[in-house]
Amino acid sequence: MIDEGTEFGARVARHLREEIVVWLTTVTPAGSPLPRPVWFLWDGAGSIAVYSRPGPRVRNIEANPRVTLNFAGDGRGGDIVVLSGRAAIDADAPPADRAREYRAKYDEQIARIGMAPEAFARRYSVPLRIELTRVSGH
Repeated sequence: MIDEGTEFGARVARHLREEIVVWLTTVTPAGSPLPRPVWFLWDGAGSIAVYSRPGPRVRNIEANPRVTLNFAGDGRGGDIVVLSGRAAIDADAPPADRAREYRAKYDEQIARIGMAPEAFARRYSVPLRIELTRVSGH
């Protein structure tokens, strides 16, 4: 899905590998978009893992799995990346404190917010998997 052989694809992959936060937008039951910043882990192919707190985000996804993810861009209208996909609860995923690659990426941030990995996993207890369906931007 992401062609790293192109300039745009290489930028998308760089964002997915290096960024700490992406904006995940779900749709409320009333049809309103609900963007929220999340930590994420790209699998290097076509899916993204997110650990969520139970609540509106999870309920929105259960009712309507279509989501978008976007990065902040360069602040001047450039470096725009929007990823569309279908999200679902990933019943096969380990808890966040046992997800080795996720921990490698986020242990420093988890400590920065004053949490132990086990406490983080209890709070962000719902593993989500987003299967990417479209990439756009400029």
